[in-house]
Amino acid sequence: MEAMIERCAGLDVHQETVVACVLYGPVDKRPKKEIKTFSTTTTGLLSLSDWLTHFQVTDIVMESTCVYWKPVWNILEFSFHLVLANARHVKNVPGRKTDVKDAEWLAKLLRSGLIEGNFVPPEEIRDLRDLTRYRTKLIGHRTSERNRIHKILQDANVKLTSVLSDIFGVSGRRILEAIMEGEKIEVNHLKKLVDGRTKASIAEIAEAINGRIRLHHRNMLRYHWEHMIYLEKAIADIEKQIDQLLRPYQKEVELLMTIPGVKKDSSAVFIAEMGVDMSEFKSAKHLASWAGVSPGNYESAGKNKTGRTTHGNKGLRTTAVQCASATSRQNNRISSHEKRIAKRQGKMKARVASAHLILTIAYNILKTGEPYKELGAEYVREKQQYNEAKMIKYLREKGYTVAASEKQGA
Repeated sequence: MEAMIERCAGLDVHQETVVACVLYGPVDKRPKKEIKTFSTTTTGLLSLSDWLTHFQVTDIVMESTCVYWKPVWNILEFSFHLVLANARHVKNVPGRKTDVKDAEWLAKLLRSGLIEGNFVPPEEIRDLRDLTRYRTKLIGHRTSERNRIHKILQDANVKLTSVLSDIFGVSGRRILEAIMEGEKIEVNHLKKLVDGRTKASIAEIAEAINGRIRLHHRNMLRYHWEHMIYLEKAIADIEKQIDQLLRPYQKEVELLMTIPGVKKDSSAVFIAEMGVDMSEFKSAKHLASWAGVSPGNYESAGKNKTGRTTHGNKGLRTTAVQCASATSRQNNRISSHEKRIAKRQGKMKARVASAHLILTIAYNILKTGEPYKELGAEYVREKQQYNEAKMIKYLREKGYTVAASEKQGA
């Protein structure tokens, strides 16, 4: 392998130790090698940094091993050029698996320029990513608690969900709190609990809550209710922190929100997952592949075996698909793109393809700094007609006669 870097190091990172291998020397000669093991405590990592500095190391590579690489990255990122390698891409020869050989193999690949690093955003973006991912988890837990409350109500034969569109709205919350307190809800009391905008009548609501509620039901409701309230408070606190971290990126948030289906929460996830510097990605296709919304390639003997999407960033992929789903009832370029693909490949593939389109638009918006311009639902058809007219004009200029062919009936 031809060498490209004079002084580099490979790190095999574990929970308690880091094995470091330094390769140094002229690129046209066989390099010298130094290997040493360090602790992953802060003191040990600082010693590792001093040891690498002693050998004048410029580039370092490590595998993305669980979360163990993060403390190492945090200590070294300001002193060296770091590369985070995908473990699948740097697998060593079978039968040669030791920590020392792993570190040496990583160093050899880096020295020859054969490792393509994973995208690691700046520290402030990483903090934002932690918050947006945790918010998603908490929203999922809140939904689970709400579903459990639905289940308890059905078990108690309380049909509140049949008369209220959202039992966690103003009226629903008041009624649920009264049920948990064990109050006997009369019609006059019910009138005070129900908001005036509720479509269902008082008689319908009174009939729906006339169930067989036992003490066990009230206790279970209270457990789920208190946990749900706690989660809602935690989500509100996290959203305040997210807003604070997004202040330096208000311009990017506003640009992303010009895309149909992308709201403030979605734009926060986009920035948290892929950052705002699009030079980290080679192209929009590279970003889409990294997010996992590009069809995979598996060709053998001239035949495509599968069209499954690639593995990628789950958070970015999920958010992009949700944004695509939000445009399904709109009339724009993204919705027409989804409908056109759904006719021949189905709804699920169409939504993933529309997510691909949304990420492509987001990439170009962040790269150029210009807001989204709606091209219209007929954009693709109009572009095809324009290209056809252009080709016909070219052929006629060359002296050819072009005539439209009649479609033959079945």
